[in-house]
Amino acid sequence: MQRTLSIVKPDGVQKNLIGEVISRFEKKGLRIKALKMLHVTKEQAKKFYIVHKEKPFYDDLTNFLSEGPIVVMVIEGEDAIAKVRETMGATNPKEAAPGTIRADFATDIERNIVHGSDSPESAAYEIPFFFSAVEIMD
Repeated sequence: MQRTLSIVKPDGVQKNLIGEVISRFEKKGLRIKALKMLHVTKEQAKKFYIVHKEKPFYDDLTNFLSEGPIVVMVIEGEDAIAKVRETMGATNPKEAAPGTIRADFATDIERNIVHGSDSPESAAYEIPFFFSAVEIMD
């Protein structure tokens, strides 16, 4: 069993896609182990996306994540990281496979509805960023 973090970004929350995103993950046999809605500050977004600090899109990315409410969740299942990423689709919705979240709902590479940890190392950093151990159900 593997755990990963996923975020319904501000555009997904605005478009009322929270339930749709969760449903798609559950239909892949994944289980939601923790879930909450919050509004991160620009400083929190900068800390969360610290791995992208030197990239040209860092400022836009952190502005976007902090512009409105988000829903964060811990997802568990066999090969959870790969399944979540497959369900989300490519970062650029124009390159995302038909039937993925991003192909169906995202408008562009920056406003792409969801985030998912890209590796076990990322998940190990991202999950405790938003959740304490007692908030994650066994």
